[in-house]
This record gives sequence, C-alpha cells and structure tokens, in this order.
Amino acid sequence: RQVARFAPAKLVLYELSEFNLYSIEQELGESFPTLPLARLIGDVKDLEHLHATFAAQRPQVVFHAAAYKHVPLMEEDHNAWQCLRNNVLGTYHAALAAAEAKVERFVLISTDKAVNPTNVMGATKRAAEMVISAMAAEHAATKFMAVRFGNVLGSSGSVIPKFKEQIAKGGPVTVTHPDIIRYFMTIPEAARLVLQAAAIGQSGQVLVLDMGE
Repeated sequence: RQVARFAPAKLVLYELSEFNLYSIEQELGESFPTLPLARLIGDVKDLEHLHATFAAQRPQVVFHAAAYKHVPLMEEDHNAWQCLRNNVLGTYHAALAAAEAKVERFVLISTDKAVNPTNVMGATKRAAEMVISAMAAEHAATKFMAVRFGNVLGSSGSVIPKFKEQIAKGGPVTVTHPDIIRYFMTIPEAARLVLQAAAIGQSGQVLVLDMGE
C-alpha cells in the first residue's frame, strides 16, 4: 500500500496464497485504479519460476517477506524442515534470481528473533540474513540488505490477536516466560521503516529498527 502511494511504473505482487493475492489486488485496484499491477502466484522455493518472473518483470526493488513465522509451530520436527526450506532456501533462490536479473535493491524482512536465536524460526531467519550478506559480497550490481525488527501489531503470526482473544474471555493471558519483554510497532510504522531502510541501506547491511522503550 505504501509503495503504491509513490506511483511506481508497476507493482509486482508475487504471492503463494491465492486468497491473499486476490484480496490485495482487489484493494489496490480500488485505491489506485491507474497503477499497473502484475498479479503472480508463485513460490520462492521454485527457482525456475523466479528466474522467469524476474526476466519478464525486470523489477528495480524487491521486498522479500516470504517466511514461516510462527515460533511454536516451527519447533515441531516435520515443520522445522519446511521452515528451513522456505525461510533459507527460499531467500537464497529469490536473492539469486534478483542478482542474475541485476535488480537494484533487494530487501529481506527479518526479525529480532534472529539475534542469538533460541528457536528454529529465529535460526532460519538468521541464516537468511547470512545468505543476504554472502550475496552482497558476490554480486556487486545489486544492493542486498536485511531489515530486523520486533513484533508488528496485527501482522501475520502476531501474538496480539491471541492476547485479545484471551482477554475477551477474561484471561489468563499466556506468556512464554514471567520476565518476557515484548516490543511492538504498527504495520504502517514497520512498512515505512522498511522503505526507508531500502532507500538508505548499504549492501550487506543488517539494519536494526528502533522499537522504542
């Protein structure tokens, strides 16, 4: 939505979920009727399709947000492997396709859970950051960067809907540890900071967004 406000020549929506792709293209079609949209069903694990997409669309900037993010679900054995494939291999495929198409900037959306990771999801996102650093060293024509921040209110996988549901039932509100500290920002704040990072970031950087007090 925020990219659309800057009136790009074209906005390419690349999405695994048919319903989510339909929903966002319907909304953007109404809000920005003159904005050219490419609406593509795709999977970041499919390198051949990524190559074909980049060759056809020739994007200047790529925002890579495809990831499994639910911490407890990804701890289970059969899910951990899929998390690794999607979050790490998918990032490598998307970054490689971008580099070979000489995309100007590639931005990975990362997480605070990549810091000294203690779970599968965080470890895969840290590995994805390392992929970005390696790609930056190997492909000078594309600026690769990662943006790392905490919980985003109302985002996919956010804990807030669970908290709201528990509060509505009169509690209790479950936390993973008595001393847990959580930092939150809104979706518009997070998206703005991602766009700013894309504009100012240097290749190979992991930008850490200030979550406040």
